[in-house]
Amino acid sequence: MQRDTGDSDASALAALEARLREDQENLCRPAENWVLPHHHEGQRVLDAVIIGGGMCGQLLWFALTNGGMRNIRILDRSPEGLEGPWMTYARMETLRSPKQLTGPAYGYGALTFRAWFTAQFGEAAWDALDKIPRPMWMDYLKWYRKVLEIPVENGIAVKRILPEGDYLRLELTGAKEPVLFARKCIMATGREGTGHPQIPGFARDLPRSHWAHTSEDIDFAALKDKRVVVIGAGASAVENAAEAAEHGAKEVRHLIRRREMPTINKMMGIGSFGFTAGYADLPDEWRWRFMQYSFATQTPAPRGSTLRASRNDNVYFHFGKGIAGMQLCSDELVIDTVDGVRLACDYMILATGFTTDPLARTELDGYADKIELWRDRYTPPANEQSEDLANFPYLNRDFTFRERDPGAAPWLKHIYCFNYGASASLGKVSGDIPGISEGASWLAREMAATLYREDVAAYFQGMIDYSKPELLGDEWTASEIEAEAVAPLSEAGG
Repeated sequence: MQRDTGDSDASALAALEARLREDQENLCRPAENWVLPHHHEGQRVLDAVIIGGGMCGQLLWFALTNGGMRNIRILDRSPEGLEGPWMTYARMETLRSPKQLTGPAYGYGALTFRAWFTAQFGEAAWDALDKIPRPMWMDYLKWYRKVLEIPVENGIAVKRILPEGDYLRLELTGAKEPVLFARKCIMATGREGTGHPQIPGFARDLPRSHWAHTSEDIDFAALKDKRVVVIGAGASAVENAAEAAEHGAKEVRHLIRRREMPTINKMMGIGSFGFTAGYADLPDEWRWRFMQYSFATQTPAPRGSTLRASRNDNVYFHFGKGIAGMQLCSDELVIDTVDGVRLACDYMILATGFTTDPLARTELDGYADKIELWRDRYTPPANEQSEDLANFPYLNRDFTFRERDPGAAPWLKHIYCFNYGASASLGKVSGDIPGISEGASWLAREMAATLYREDVAAYFQGMIDYSKPELLGDEWTASEIEAEAVAPLSEAGG
């Protein structure tokens, strides 16, 4: 009997979970811990702390434990079920990514979204599914966490990461202990992982009662019968415009700086295993060229999201409308555009994305300016300038930060950037669904190599001290060689 998406099958899901456990057992995963213990101030030093318990953080925990790195903790500041953007500021109806992508499955067929979906709803429902509904993706990630028994500690934020001799000192809020010591720290902090929401200058002095960034909690019900302006043309712009219109806004106007709507996702044209594997080893000029062109052409909003906004007769798209100025008059925002148009609204939503700026991260307060950025490393030709791209961290190949001035902050080599900030240096392997498993595998291997290298003398001594015999001495009987069994040398020579 075929099942539809309203009727899930618990027994089939239980069978899928049993299959996953069998696959793990057959592959001898997770591996036994091999990392030597470290201690500091009387407490066990963690091998790694993962900051962020969303998709990237959970996958990294799985990758590290699969590789036998078991002394780790994973922390997230959000309540359980609200990790990442999926149930907070992500407002699209469906994911952009094709449903077939394996995402965080890490090579396990039983961990894919498809396996989870079809176990509950059947193959016919899978065939009928176009794109993955956003809330359903979060349901899948909740199952992922449960079935893998990932010990995310919610409600705990890392306030600061500080050097502590050979280790890192993590100052926490929301935890029983105010401080943790760790050998490594991984910032699996998503889209704003090394920056913050980008707030244009024209909005910074306006009262917050009249505007919000798309990354914030917006009371859309309060926008009923209001005039709303959305700044931007990307995915978050059309999704927030649709939300406002669907909640009864009087009108929603997109003010778009570009003369034309971006329509082609250029990165889709080059996605391949070769790009994922080879990008990080390309010369700086080629890495910059790929990313700068992607930034300049801009990723278009998904077709479904744009149609969702356009279905509302009171949603308008205005092109060539860069902002010249903005002020609050009485209780309305008065906006002047660069082409001389003036209009008023009651509320503004900034769909202006995120900036990459390590200086904005409170976790790195006091030394973020010591992180090497792309601007410190590479000067592009005049026709490839990009202020945004120049602010990305210039990472080592193992995802760790680099010092701008050698010797100024050597502890940066212990902090891993597994978020959007890594994309300029290492490609799309630390946040986007298509390459996330490859990125996690890559980082886990690099961290394992580093942990081993740091204690190599102790591992060598462990080889010397190893004394468990494989042969016990009762496997053979010693015997003498009879004298006549060996011919005299003169006889052998003729």
